[in-house]
Amino acid sequence: MNYLLDSNIFIQAKNIQYPFDIFPGFWQWLERDMKSGAIHSITPVFKELIKGNDELKTWISKYKNTSCFLKVDDEATQMAYREIINWVYSPNSQFKEPAKNEFLSVADSWLIAKAIATNCSIVTLEKLDPNIKKKIKIPNVCNNFGVAYIDTIDLLRAMDVKFKLST
Repeated sequence: MNYLLDSNIFIQAKNIQYPFDIFPGFWQWLERDMKSGAIHSITPVFKELIKGNDELKTWISKYKNTSCFLKVDDEATQMAYREIINWVYSPNSQFKEPAKNEFLSVADSWLIAKAIATNCSIVTLEKLDPNIKKKIKIPNVCNNFGVAYIDTIDLLRAMDVKFKLST
């Protein structure tokens, strides 16, 4: 099974969970598995990450125009995107208008569409909240469309990744 990474996986890893200076092994593993094709993301996520002006931007820049970040202009992704948008804007949608607008302005909707089109699981730190109205969370949309999602730790376990201290 292949995995598509949400922007927050990279950002939270850099800022909180796996800073570059303390956990170089995390970033080496991520690079290895992105290059091998086991892990991907999408070009809209790349565009979000490249906006920063920090070491994440430097690290991610080397993946510009590579197969690590999948394009979203293929027909299957476009069709899935339309289904997602129709669901978000359906008359019985629970979400408020600002949430809908924000959802369309970030990579999340495209990430889910690509997951549908490629039968991938999404890796995100967002949590399911069935009653939320002010934000459209990836897990809420995934549940509606039958897309699997996990967090970083579940991904590391699924890929049998172990970080060991070398002496």
